[in-house]
Amino acid sequence: MKSHATTLLAEVRTFRQNYPDVRYVDLIALDIPGHFYGKRYPIEMLEKVAAGSPLKLPQNAVLLGAQGGLFKIGDYCFNDGDPDANRRLVPGTLKPVSWESQPLGQMLITSDGTEAPIEFEPREVLAKVLERLQHKGIHPVVAFELEFYLFDKKLDNGLPQFARDPLSDDADDQPNLHIERLSRFSEVLDDMAQTAKDQGIDITVITAEIGPGQFEINFGHLDDGMRAADWAALFCRSTRGVALKHGYRASFMAKPYLQFPGSGMHVHVSLYDGAGNNLLAAHQQQPLRHAVAGCLELLPHCMPIFSPNHNAFRRLGGTVNAATRASWGFEDRDACVRIPESDPRNLRIEHRLASADANPYLVLAAILVGLEHGLEARREPIAPLNEDRSSGSDFPLEMLDAVRAMQHHAVLRDKLGAEFVDVYCENKRQDHLAFQQEIHAREYRWFL
Repeated sequence: MKSHATTLLAEVRTFRQNYPDVRYVDLIALDIPGHFYGKRYPIEMLEKVAAGSPLKLPQNAVLLGAQGGLFKIGDYCFNDGDPDANRRLVPGTLKPVSWESQPLGQMLITSDGTEAPIEFEPREVLAKVLERLQHKGIHPVVAFELEFYLFDKKLDNGLPQFARDPLSDDADDQPNLHIERLSRFSEVLDDMAQTAKDQGIDITVITAEIGPGQFEINFGHLDDGMRAADWAALFCRSTRGVALKHGYRASFMAKPYLQFPGSGMHVHVSLYDGAGNNLLAAHQQQPLRHAVAGCLELLPHCMPIFSPNHNAFRRLGGTVNAATRASWGFEDRDACVRIPESDPRNLRIEHRLASADANPYLVLAAILVGLEHGLEARREPIAPLNEDRSSGSDFPLEMLDAVRAMQHHAVLRDKLGAEFVDVYCENKRQDHLAFQQEIHAREYRWFL
């Protein structure tokens, strides 16, 4: 059996043979707000790393705020000497970057699987959850769906402008679900899909959504939850790059227009045992009900993960299919947790609450913890929306309230890690407070 280093080295050497013009590779990882950070390595140095040379980056790069700044979080950032932490290359993720002007490659890196993983790194948080489930004989199958908007490449005094229809050169300002919109924007959408496939991502359905310039792309179902989250993260990066190449700006911002629907991250999850049996379908689907109850119980305490910024809270209770209460239902898109119609083999939940700009590793970790908690607690859920349209429980609709609800919750501290919960909550608190430290034109109009 090949060693880990031998496999990586073979991957790098094959890449160099297939892409001889590539001189540099971006080594990238996702920070807490969901942005990629990393370093650009000469391809020769990457081969040395693959062979076993150390790969180190600052530990505190994971803690960057939404605008890239550092916050004082416990002893991190300003009282720890800004130490380096080991990272490793993620096998199978070395791919070409086709949206840059020069030949380039990219590869995921992570601290999970190293001798001293960073406890608050999003990928490490998910890795711990997946490992614990595996030890319990629970094997998730996961598929992400991501919504996004296309805008004109140029902003108007910092505000987004509608994407221009390439056939008529008119603004795509009419919200609709018409299939013709896929044809009118086919050049950029096809490039996005092909580029994602070049990254190893299984793109399936493409939908023109209700908002002007809004689209949704679905990914295939995977029995590797980590890889599913990798796909979601990498898709956001490549989609933004491809859009710029075509003269557009692609954004996963949760609520760019108040009058139009926001963009969500929908996650389909089914659970299987080692023999391939769907755990949710057993005993007349009683485990499904328990899992739903667990998700709904923890949902109010996971809101800083599902709605990770001020704008994301604007999406809740919006124009279409965005709930303001924790609810569930069969084939009901108004529910936070939807049960799509399916046969027992494919029975699953669709978690619909997260915004498109949420961190996919943390969103999946939070959903899985909810399912795990529900299977352990074995409680009955509240009535589904199909039986009672008023059914649901409240959850925080403002960041500071959400942080308070998350930080001291015993189940989350146990199953996501107390160190992560403390660091994440303080990061969100500081980001929110920093956002408030600017006087906007509206304040002058109202109060001057």
